[in-house]
Amino acid sequence: MRGTILSVMLLSALAFAVSALGAPADDKKDDGFTSLFNGKDFTGWKFKLPKADADPKETFQVQDGVLVITGKPNGYLYTDKSFRNYVFRYDWRYVKAPEGKKSSYNSGLLVHIQGPAKIWPKCVEIQGANAKHGVLFFLECKKIDSQYDEAAKDKAVRPVGEWNTTEAVLGADGSILARINGAKVSSGKSDLTEGPIGFQSEGAEIHLRNLKIKEMK
Repeated sequence: MRGTILSVMLLSALAFAVSALGAPADDKKDDGFTSLFNGKDFTGWKFKLPKADADPKETFQVQDGVLVITGKPNGYLYTDKSFRNYVFRYDWRYVKAPEGKKSSYNSGLLVHIQGPAKIWPKCVEIQGANAKHGVLFFLECKKIDSQYDEAAKDKAVRPVGEWNTTEAVLGADGSILARINGAKVSSGKSDLTEGPIGFQSEGAEIHLRNLKIKEMK
């Protein structure tokens, strides 16, 4: 009987210890982050499509808490707020390539969007294509520096259909750093330091979730 009681006490203590060890890690992971997507609708977001009368619902949808971008037509959605000096993190996955283009999985994260909405706007694009995820493109802005580790990208990106996590660190000085599943894949700098955040619709269906931002002082 005494042995049974001791075993129960030990198991309870072990369970408590595991719980205690796990909780701080989870809290630390999201410490200071807030969500930019509520999983229900597009509150806080705007749309830009090639035709003024185009229906955004054909391109941007919410399905079971996931932001689905169909890829057709080309365009983007973007935050109605501007951000500066922050960390932005999101999960993404491709489901299938466009018909007849088996290797074409394409989208992109747009940061520091400037000027009137157009396709494509002045900004820095952190490439969202599966094949070159994380490459920095400087659209109508000045590139000061840019480095890309394709080997790290190849090792980090998971197979199509599986979820990945990309984290972008945008410094107040225009610096940019991008990680995929925790691995650093690119860094650079532009003359842009702030602006809305957006995601491209560019030919392929992409799913997004857990869009979170941490603004730094």
